[in-house]
Amino acid sequence: MNIHITNGRLIDPANRLDTQADLYIADGKIVGVGQAPAGFIAARTIDAAGLVVAPGLIDLAARLREPGFEYKATLESEMDAAMAGGITSLAIPPDTDPVLDEPGLVEMLCYRAKKLNRAHVYPVGALTIGLKGEQLSEMAELVEAGCVAFSQANVPILDTRVLGRAMQYAATFGFRVWLQPLDPYLARGGVAHDGEVASRLGLPGIPASAEIVALFTYLRLARQTGARLHITRLSSAESLDLIEQARKDGVDVTCDVAAHHLHLCDMDIGYFNPHCHVIPPLRSQRDRIALSKALADGRINAICSDHTPVDDDAKQAPFSESEPGTTGLELLLPLTLKWAAEHKLPLLDALARITSEAAKIAGIAKGGHLSVGARADVCIFDPDAYQLIDRSMLRSQGKNTPFLGLELPGKVRYTLVEGSPMYEAAH
Repeated sequence: MNIHITNGRLIDPANRLDTQADLYIADGKIVGVGQAPAGFIAARTIDAAGLVVAPGLIDLAARLREPGFEYKATLESEMDAAMAGGITSLAIPPDTDPVLDEPGLVEMLCYRAKKLNRAHVYPVGALTIGLKGEQLSEMAELVEAGCVAFSQANVPILDTRVLGRAMQYAATFGFRVWLQPLDPYLARGGVAHDGEVASRLGLPGIPASAEIVALFTYLRLARQTGARLHITRLSSAESLDLIEQARKDGVDVTCDVAAHHLHLCDMDIGYFNPHCHVIPPLRSQRDRIALSKALADGRINAICSDHTPVDDDAKQAPFSESEPGTTGLELLLPLTLKWAAEHKLPLLDALARITSEAAKIAGIAKGGHLSVGARADVCIFDPDAYQLIDRSMLRSQGKNTPFLGLELPGKVRYTLVEGSPMYEAAH
């Protein structure tokens, strides 16, 4: 379908573009920016007056719960949530059941996702077989099957020799390694940040050193092996200095932060709110402020939703027994806009963290920008419209979010995937 998007404010961070301009789409691609190509006839015109026209958002951490955890969520429910959130590309961690450590499983997931014809799915393969940290996975075959990087999800490798070999192998072929820094021994049994709040509530703590010790090891091994490293979901202020030093030493390292860590701290646990049970834990107010500033000045490259839908029974247990995780696909854009407003950042820079910068990390050349010839993945939203976050508005099967009851800015009006309107909000 030929589509003409008119009267919108076009924001394309990859091309440093923030202007009033029309967008022209044909055959699933962008064929004109500001000016229609010769002979273009629109089958449909979308009036984007008062709206922002941006590249489809890219989420670097979204658990869709298939295969293996369909009782928590399904591909279909989470793809619907992604469309409602303006997200057109999703990187999927490997901690499914079975684990994404075989090419056949990766191909099946990609096939299932493609059949649903919504967001593009980019699997992150298991770094080791079964995420057990013992044998390396067949990385080359997994890349052929569709994996964009390799990770251990939330399961650390205990044997650092195995981790070193994995990085060395990945570096040889230029594969990306994505790691969440968490020392399993320092974090063992913990459910909240090791601070005053956890002490007062009698909750076992996870110290910031659990992140810092693991991060130091990862950066040292990356320096030794030349691996391309991406650190996922930073949570502590001290980690930022380690990453800065590593970059000065020539380590190729990027990092992201989960959207909820920009707005919440351990104080938000309140009276044992299980929606605030996440891994890594919500840390101190000082950590939250430091992460927020580091994202604003570019030391942190991107924002992810860390979308982890959990069924109600698992969330309604006592805090320390509840399952960690928060739903985030539909909140990625609102939480990004709220963070940007707090720092008085231009929309161009804010959207870069969930479009062009995320695309670079995941190696997505076709998405994250609105250049002529690019895939026509587009998010059209109203930056000034506020919406109340409640269970009924969340399309995700997981209703677990600490932001329930709050009004947040940014309402997605249209989501286009390869030029097809996959979501249209009721006005």
